[in-house]
This record gives sequence, structure tokens and C-alpha cells, in this order.
Amino acid sequence: MSQQPKDPVRAHLKLSLAALERANDDPALLASARAIAAAIINALRSGNKILLIGNGGSAADAQHIAAEIIGRYKQDRPAYAAIALTTDTSALTAIANDYGFEQVFARQVEGLGARGDVLLALSTSGRSSNILAALRTARERGLVTIGFTGSKGEALGALCDHLLVSPSDDTPVIQQIHLSVVHGICDEIEQTMMREGPRK
Repeated sequence: MSQQPKDPVRAHLKLSLAALERANDDPALLASARAIAAAIINALRSGNKILLIGNGGSAADAQHIAAEIIGRYKQDRPAYAAIALTTDTSALTAIANDYGFEQVFARQVEGLGARGDVLLALSTSGRSSNILAALRTARERGLVTIGFTGSKGEALGALCDHLLVSPSDDTPVIQQIHLSVVHGICDEIEQTMMREGPRK
């Protein structure tokens, strides 16, 4: 008797659900998320901006997160400053051509970042050379550094003031957890900023 073929969609949903439940039950992850929200709120209330970076799917997530912050998450409110450094094709290709792909984000952080800004770096592996280079530049310039990675990327923490580790080593699942957690962080940012108002 032949076995029924495995349903890839259901299998992925089951894997994702299990990872999200692990994340929801992870005190260290939840504490990191709260600390990251507080750091971003502090920067925005002080008139600073959020810079976001990532490669591939994480580049798309960087753009998504920036849109939630500068546009809105759920509520009509003032715009908050957020820039995804993954979107300017002229800058990306010029920097890659002239300085090498490792510098595509570091060079932008050098030009756009200021002390007190936040660099939010998404790297599922925690080993992407262009992400590490950007975090080093951010540290040198006095930015607050935040990393999002997977269970095998904790080495990224050496360059981050705050590190959120997804309890998975599967890239798509890591990215799903990142986005789920970030949506919660966006909600916290929006609610707190609207409740407290801008710092005088």
C-alpha cells in the first residue's frame, strides 16, 4: 500500500506553530523584545531615527518594519523616523561596485547614522559579513545596535546592545518569528509614543 504524500503546507504550518509557541514561552526572548521596544521608543522620543538592514527575506522584513514605523502600525499618529537601507539600488550597487558587497550597509550607516540612532540588523545566520560590518560601524559612531537572529547566530550578540534569538535554525521559521515579534514591538512603540507624547 502506498503512503499518502506529505502535505508541505500543513507540515510548514505545524513547524511554524511549534516555533511560535517556543518563542511565546521563552522568557529571555520576551525580555529582549521588551528591551528592544524600550530602546527604540527612547531613540524616537529623543528625535533619533531607526536604520534597518538585512539580506534577502530579511531585507524585505527590514522594509516592512520601516513602513510600520514611518507609516503606521494600527493607529493614526505622527510619523516616526525609520529608513530601510536595503531599498536604494543606486547606493547599493555603487557601494558594492566601489567598495565590495561587505560595505553596502556600513557605508550607509557611516553617512546616515548619528549618535543615539538605532541600527536594527536582521540576520538569520548571524554571520553575514555586510551585517557584521554595519554593526561595527554603528558601534564606532555611537548608535544603539539591535540584532535579530536564529538559534545558531548568537555570536552576533558581541556587536549588539540587544539581541533577539528565534528558537529555530530554519530560515523561513526564523523570519516568521522575527516578524511576529516585531509586530508586537511596533504595537508597543505606537501605544507608548501616543500615550506619553514626544519628549519636551
